[in-house]
Amino acid sequence: MNPHLPWEAEVVERIQESPTIFTLRLRLVDEEARKAYRFAPGQFNMVYLYGAGEVPISIASDPQDTNLLGHTIRAVGRVTEGLSRLATGERLGLRGPYGRGWPLAEAEGKDIVVVTGGLGCAPVVGVINYIIMRRERFGRLTVIQGVKHAEELIWRERYAYWNTLPDTQVLLAADHGGPLWPWHVGLVTEVFDQMEIAPERTVAMMCGPEGMMRAAVRNLTERGLAEDSIYLSMERNMQCAIGQCGHCQFGASFICRQGPVFAYFRIKELLGVRGF
Repeated sequence: MNPHLPWEAEVVERIQESPTIFTLRLRLVDEEARKAYRFAPGQFNMVYLYGAGEVPISIASDPQDTNLLGHTIRAVGRVTEGLSRLATGERLGLRGPYGRGWPLAEAEGKDIVVVTGGLGCAPVVGVINYIIMRRERFGRLTVIQGVKHAEELIWRERYAYWNTLPDTQVLLAADHGGPLWPWHVGLVTEVFDQMEIAPERTVAMMCGPEGMMRAAVRNLTERGLAEDSIYLSMERNMQCAIGQCGHCQFGASFICRQGPVFAYFRIKELLGVRGF
């Protein structure tokens, strides 16, 4: 597939997850492109709205289901606001997949800790579904999700279901809860004391605000988890997705080419540094 040109895709299903967050399930119109399309959890597509522009969106569906590609989007700007108004049957442009995904092959046989903040759940929900659908390949799964406000938590039914599965633990936190919020109120790192972790056989994967990820990394390493067992999905202003425009430069790397998933020890000096 030409990395410079979008393929036409049809909106097969639209799901309103919250007042500002929605999911589009897309199908490539060209049958040959659909058959050739392959991706790994953690990669992203450039979603193009005719007359408005394009934005990078993580692929949230399972890699074995390339017929329908799921993208969960927050309506925050011109392009995403336009995407939010699309209805079933309408068409848009899609190019990808791009970037480096999660190290799932290396993680087989190990316990997995997934830590997310805000809409950070979108880049890692593919990982969670991947592990659950291939449960025999992995050890204990711990999912930790934090949000600022209780109403920002999407996929509540999904989290409740995951928490019923064997060898699976779900821990949720909100900085600001509410009268019907049944989980922890406070920082997401405060629920780390509730998880069972064997650091020598654990891999951590996380996505979300960098401040949250830095705090989570510090907490996990203090518990004995090795730095080379921690992976972060980084976000930057990706515009071309092929390492040519320079907008997503991150130190000597480009998020769109060498990322968005990085081993923590390779980028730890860049986290929290203004300009990077």
